[in-house]
Amino acid sequence: MGQNQIQDPALWVPEEVPVDKPSPARIYDYLLGGYHNFECDRKVVDQMLEQYPDMMESAQVNRGFLRRAVHYLLKQGIDQFLDIGSGIPTVGNVHELAQAYSPEARVYYVDIDPIAVSHSKAILEDNPNAAAIQADVRDTDKILNHPEVVKLLDFNKPLGLMIVATIHYVVDDEDAQGAVERLRNALSVGSYLTLSQPVDIASPENMEDLKNSFKPAANTKIRSREDIAQFFSGLEIIEPGLVFAPQWRPESPNELGLDHPEKSFTLAAIGRK
Repeated sequence: MGQNQIQDPALWVPEEVPVDKPSPARIYDYLLGGYHNFECDRKVVDQMLEQYPDMMESAQVNRGFLRRAVHYLLKQGIDQFLDIGSGIPTVGNVHELAQAYSPEARVYYVDIDPIAVSHSKAILEDNPNAAAIQADVRDTDKILNHPEVVKLLDFNKPLGLMIVATIHYVVDDEDAQGAVERLRNALSVGSYLTLSQPVDIASPENMEDLKNSFKPAANTKIRSREDIAQFFSGLEIIEPGLVFAPQWRPESPNELGLDHPEKSFTLAAIGRK
């Protein structure tokens, strides 16, 4: 699909989806330099950039963490992935990374955004080892028992569960911890949880301003290091532990964001069951 086609919403946006309400998936797409976004999404980003000028770099740093995490899991023998909150597929998504290394790798995407899922299905139409469904991360029964998911992924074997830049959209702590716990419990021994989440390192005033800027799209919960660590309860945390996203196994001294990792605004880790 060319850029001109992408700019025509009629070609990729489901009819029932309003094009005047900002979407977290499209906002993230814009932050990553993509084209699947509207003016309303770009306005939210512009407002956020006034509060947090490093927001675009933070999104790219988080995508870099995803890339390194997938490469790590592939080297551990993981060849199936469940990516929850996957967003709109752009360059460097999990199936591209995994299948470039192992063509038989299987990837299932889950997102609450109908546009993200619609576009994912269009991209993956001819890919027998990758698919997508629409579901809320809290609806773990639907995710884990969906016939298409069960058909593609084998939960009796190790897999990579990816919850990257997603769980902060679940603002209730009990809901968030409960959802991740149920997903962890469904994994077989030898599986991995990859998770990243914004951390509350800024002043309370700045954090509130940032959340207010994002409110037209969604409510968010910025959590403490201690709360983020709880998502990995019972898992063996892989070195270097829970760190700022650029610090997780950088591939070179020039890794984006490594000079000021705290500006990534995001903690990340991988835990093994």
